Amino acid sequence: MSDVSFDAAAAVSAPRTRRRARLPVPVVLALGWLALMLLVAVAADLLSPFPYTALDLRNRLSPPVGMGGAWLHALGTDELGRDVLSRLITSIRMSLLIAFGATAISAVLGVTLGFLAAHFRGLVEQAVLALVDFQAAMPFLILALAVLAFFGNSLPLFICLLGLNGWERYARIARGLAVSAGSQGYAAAVKGLGASPWRVYGRHVLPNIASTLIVSMTLAFPEIILLESGLSFLGLGVQPPMTSLGNMVGYGREYLTRAPWILLAPSSVIVLTTLSVSLVGDWLRDRLDPTLR
Repeated sequence: MSDVSFDAAAAVSAPRTRRRARLPVPVVLALGWLALMLLVAVAADLLSPFPYTALDLRNRLSPPVGMGGAWLHALGTDELGRDVLSRLITSIRMSLLIAFGATAISAVLGVTLGFLAAHFRGLVEQAVLALVDFQAAMPFLILALAVLAFFGNSLPLFICLLGLNGWERYARIARGLAVSAGSQGYAAAVKGLGASPWRVYGRHVLPNIASTLIVSMTLAFPEIILLESGLSFLGLGVQPPMTSLGNMVGYGREYLTRAPWILLAPSSVIVLTTLSVSLVGDWLRDRLDPTLR
């Protein structure tokens, strides 16, 4: 009788396990889109049919294929005759480079300060928490406008400036999880064996909180893309002759009625990319966060 009940329970649990293991369709589509964007970013030079700065004045404002245009310029051309597809491919690489770089800087800065606050406590912890509160209270757009107006604009400065956005979240998460891990047995045992703080936090604490930090990074990644697009749209981000998705949207708004394809192509990529990253981030949170199980 027990064997029969065990087999019945196993038969019922097997489909449930398969359902849990199967990826939702929106997540599959989101992963496919992100894989496509990464492929385009890596192989941008090979995929671009024209140099993104090449001019073709005879084909200015040429429409895309679906609107009566020729396959020579599949997504049409802009006001200077530059191929929209080539500029879109290069813009994807630039925007993803900025987003990845800024997200990495923000995560490293926040985790480092969070670990320092958790390790030293006292005055250091109070100073870090004061910085966190100041960063959370300061409107980042005003800070970005002031820095770019005072120091000028360059790509490394722009990436580092965006990296200052949202680091306080990582600091709060890293500090809270590090304090919790420090009170558990494995961290105390490693300290008792004489391990250095670098080894304790780098080899033992960080791997145990990595899943939460990864989920936070995936949720903050779309914000960096949108912030870069907004600043580039205002003319404060990526400067010509370089191009980004927000830069293309900024130029395309002047031709919205005559040549809407200049703006629609990068806008669609921004929406789909941010939506895909958000879907993957929500799915990872559901899978990795033990409090939601």
